Amino acid sequence: MKKIISLFVILFATLFAVDCSKVPAGYVGVKVYLLGSNKGVDSEELKIGRYWIGINEDLYLYPTFTKNYVWTAGSDEGSYENESIDIQTKEGLTVNADVGIQFRIDPTKANELFQTYRKGIDEITDVVLRNAVRDTLNQLASTMTSETIYGAGKVDLIRQTTEKIQNEFKSKGILVEKLYWIGVMRLPDRIRVALDAKIEAIQKSEQRENELREAVAQAKIDKARAEGTANQIRQEAQQLTPLTIQKMWIEKWNGKLPDWVTGSNNMMMVTPK
Repeated sequence: MKKIISLFVILFATLFAVDCSKVPAGYVGVKVYLLGSNKGVDSEELKIGRYWIGINEDLYLYPTFTKNYVWTAGSDEGSYENESIDIQTKEGLTVNADVGIQFRIDPTKANELFQTYRKGIDEITDVVLRNAVRDTLNQLASTMTSETIYGAGKVDLIRQTTEKIQNEFKSKGILVEKLYWIGVMRLPDRIRVALDAKIEAIQKSEQRENELREAVAQAKIDKARAEGTANQIRQEAQQLTPLTIQKMWIEKWNGKLPDWVTGSNNMMMVTPK
């Protein structure tokens, strides 16, 4: 009988055991009832503070600050396993990329968020958000070639994906601030080599065109300067009338008699010593 009573006391204490849990700064809590008529989600979000959580209750914490997470192939960027995303292009080629996300939870919709997904923030990040980003990237990339995605088109691709993800999750309480590429996209080797060679050829061609434009511009400048000098000389020569020349010589005369004098048509030429 004593053993039965002891067992009953232990069971009773276990059923009504409580634990003091904390909602730290930067988080909002959602208390979930696991048993009884109140099974489900508490109607009120828990703000910063300590709360008694019973054995039949769970506490979920959601960040109200900006959370950053990366889905990468290597652990050096923060992923514990290969979480990189495969993207299918218009040609059916697979482009593999590392993608990062910045988001936070709307504290006024924490209950609604849990009721929608029944998951904690880690599961939402690893599964819900990652799947949504992957699906959106593939939907948009299906109209783009690998060359476009690998080149200038990748900026537009991540921008459009960000806008779609923001619109999809805002009403659910997840405020996505930013999506971004990490590092360089990974292509099949033969495609990457071909694209790199093409990009290099384009860059060299653009460099030659720039050099040609600079040479043409410099030639025009040199021509304009030469024409300007020639025009100036021509104008000065036109202004040198006989009287002007005579005046110039007189102004230069040092006052001494000339070595020789030549008269012609009443015009005197003076050559000073």
